[in-house]
Amino acid sequence: MIANRREFLIAGTAALLGGRMLRAEERARSTMGIVSHSYTIRNAMARARGNVGEIDASEFVKLCAERGAGGVQLDLGDPSDEDVKNLRTNLVEHDMYLELSATLPRNRTQVDDFNDKLFQLARSDQLSQFVIRTALLSGRRYEVFATASEFRAFKNQAYKSLSLVKPLLDNWRRNNSWRFKLAIENHKDFRTPELIELLERLDSPQIGVCIDTGNNLALLEDPMETIEALAPWAFSTHLKDMAVERYADGFLLSEVPLGQGFLDLPRIVRTLRRARPEINFNLEMITRDPLKIPYRTSKYWETMKDAPAQSVAHALDTVRDHLAKTPLPRVSNLSQEEKLKREDDNVRESLRYAREHLGMSA
Repeated sequence: MIANRREFLIAGTAALLGGRMLRAEERARSTMGIVSHSYTIRNAMARARGNVGEIDASEFVKLCAERGAGGVQLDLGDPSDEDVKNLRTNLVEHDMYLELSATLPRNRTQVDDFNDKLFQLARSDQLSQFVIRTALLSGRRYEVFATASEFRAFKNQAYKSLSLVKPLLDNWRRNNSWRFKLAIENHKDFRTPELIELLERLDSPQIGVCIDTGNNLALLEDPMETIEALAPWAFSTHLKDMAVERYADGFLLSEVPLGQGFLDLPRIVRTLRRARPEINFNLEMITRDPLKIPYRTSKYWETMKDAPAQSVAHALDTVRDHLAKTPLPRVSNLSQEEKLKREDDNVRESLRYAREHLGMSA
């Protein structure tokens, strides 16, 4: 706890400087990585200062190393050879793994650019094998699409994009020593059976999933059922804990530090390790106001009319059984310095929990 104004200013300065002041108990190392979205507030401030993108990749690696993380998952953008060299150097120095986030090509003219980016990374000996996480939808299904036909068009485009990438990944696997696996995040777009149908249709050993442990609750699926069903395809994770609260049109859904929500994290970790012993666990702790899941509105159901009633009922029972006893955390009323500190504290606390309770101590 910060006892006085001086300590508050010191803590705030530490956050703004990238956390160079380390707490003694956090010098221990975790095998868990950090997703760049865990520092969304910091990234937004970087953009506000005139940076072209988010925090520089090499600086992000250093930040996560200081926090005691074992790896990173980030969007590298369009790196120069110097960017790749610096990133490789920092990963080696801190003994950290790399996973990338990337947007898939939508047509054949974009495939060459995607291939060139992979080749640029693969020329680096340290970046020749990794997971590429992708999201097929940037928004949320029940907010983006007004009709079932709009959702079907999106579904067709998603398959087209993945079909463009599939031969590229297969060719790299056959003809090079480089290995890239594509992990599709369950990103509040496809319900689990829909995503599995897509994976089976593609039928590629190089295409799997990045399991987000909380997202599909927004589509009225029980989190544990989603994780167990997708585990055989898991290449990566967004590990998070969730809390819920009632509101007029449905319920509010919020990421909270690991161990402070209702997800059975030890069971989740055991399930994924059993299915994929080599899998990386990446923390995605997004510090923000709770999301609205408006399942009581008609628009919510426009693209979800085929959702099985039993599955929906079970998910709603899960929500009702785990309603938070206190209001979910909000950050919109905080100052920028307070937001930065809250974000950093949430990441630190999650890393501590992973080390002490999930067997993720290096």
